Amino acid sequence: MSAPGRSQALTSEPFKGEGTPGSADDGAVVELRGVRKTYRLGQHVIPALQGVDLAVRRGELLALTGPSGSGKSTILNLCGLIDAPDAGEILFGGAPVTGLDETARTLLRRDALGFVFQTFNLVPVMTVAENVDYPLFIAGVPTAERRQRVAAQLAAVGLAEHALHRPDALSGGQRQRVAIARALVKRPRLVIADEPTASLDSHTADQVLDLMRERCHAEGAAFVIATHDARLTGRCDRVLSLLDGVLQ
Repeated sequence: MSAPGRSQALTSEPFKGEGTPGSADDGAVVELRGVRKTYRLGQHVIPALQGVDLAVRRGELLALTGPSGSGKSTILNLCGLIDAPDAGEILFGGAPVTGLDETARTLLRRDALGFVFQTFNLVPVMTVAENVDYPLFIAGVPTAERRQRVAAQLAAVGLAEHALHRPDALSGGQRQRVAIARALVKRPRLVIADEPTASLDSHTADQVLDLMRERCHAEGAAFVIATHDARLTGRCDRVLSLLDGVLQ
């Protein structure tokens, strides 16, 4: 992954959906209603999701489990507004977002979502503090506030003393802590985590899972995690299983 340039920050107004009267679940951060998604592979049509209904609430740590190909990553991509459904509706903060154009979707991801990846996705030429700061820079947050928020998040994940180190000087668990701090520094309403413990040993995975749970409840953000890791289920508020694109 090459280092992104320090390009001009987006300055458009953030998405401000805060709920609509009559929502099926007014406490939901993100909601999927009757969502269907298919993919084409050559001449074959592959159903990824078949009428999924799902609501994820503020401060909830939700795990999605199931075999490879069951639809976990598809749900993450839909909740993260990376992909769009073929049918059904997605709501964020109670407001429909299914029909948003790409610019509006980008702004919503910038302002209200955080992402944690299996392979950390840190920029190697940036320090730990710069990696955590980058989403705030893109969002146009003033410098003084950025410094305060970065310092607070690094302290919260136990990495304040590593602020000036680069990612290659850290262990896998420390790098995942940086990724969590980067996801949360924006104060998002939703964090999407794709196999966040797959690259970690058992002891480090336990520490990262405990940290994610603690920060989820402390920050009030909703977490949606796709995982094959059985250790995760006992630490989540809710666990849902997918099979052939259907929630069990």
